[in-house]
Amino acid sequence: MNFSRGRAIALLAGPALLPCCAFDASRVRVGSKNFTESFLIAEIYAQALENAGMRVERIFNLGSTQIAMAAMRRGNIDLYPEYTGTALIDVLHRAPISDAREAYRVVAQVFEQRYGIIWLPPSPMNDSQGLATTREISAKRHLLTLSDVAAAASHLRLATIQEFLARPDGLPGLQRAYGGFQFASVRTYDIALKYRALLDGNADVASAFTTDGAIASDELVVLRDDKHFWSAYNVAPVVRRAALTARPQIARVLNAVSPAITDSAARRMNAEIETGQQDPADVAAAFLKSRHGAEPKT
Repeated sequence: MNFSRGRAIALLAGPALLPCCAFDASRVRVGSKNFTESFLIAEIYAQALENAGMRVERIFNLGSTQIAMAAMRRGNIDLYPEYTGTALIDVLHRAPISDAREAYRVVAQVFEQRYGIIWLPPSPMNDSQGLATTREISAKRHLLTLSDVAAAASHLRLATIQEFLARPDGLPGLQRAYGGFQFASVRTYDIALKYRALLDGNADVASAFTTDGAIASDELVVLRDDKHFWSAYNVAPVVRRAALTARPQIARVLNAVSPAITDSAARRMNAEIETGQQDPADVAAAFLKSRHGAEPKT
């Protein structure tokens, strides 16, 4: 995460997890995990609630999914943005589900029954895995789908992160699902540098997350997962039932915001933070203003 170093340090030095406590109706505690997009979406949720007249406490930079979930279950935060695929695989330890509606149905049902946590309706934004290439290579090599890449892989160079080579939903999974995918060469990079390798002509294909800010560039395209291999990772507000019971307007406010968070909007905002070095709070405020204007106080 390379946005606003000063803000990141401040967040790291911020409040630790609060002691276990019941819901405090005087404020809504919004959490986030520790990467750019989680900060951004949490800021959108927090500012939307503030625009509706609610007092919000931000408890950001919680770290991993497991830490965020522990904070929810202990009542240290009231809501945070989570991804359906992450919840399904990393929390419930279930097999990936590529159908977005089915993935949402499963996590919503099990989270409410097991944890008393409610999944509000998800955004269209699906931050799934993907493979990207340049528009020039796509046109020259006739690469539009993952099936195209599987067939042509022996003539292609892959730039990726180390994790992608070992995860069952990374390269090994692609080889099982599509066959082929035996690349001429594979080199590993830091997350941001794999895109640089692609643009500098040192690779033909790069692993990606589909809402990465780098993909907002007109130079890159995401190749279509034509066999629907990867799980759906739609983002949604997950909220403690106690908070919704005490403040049912939380659902009304967040349900009005979620439909506007699309793949293209997320890519643009991630790019503004990661490349443009803008603060997530400023990007979130501009997004809400552009979509909704000034929200009336309630």
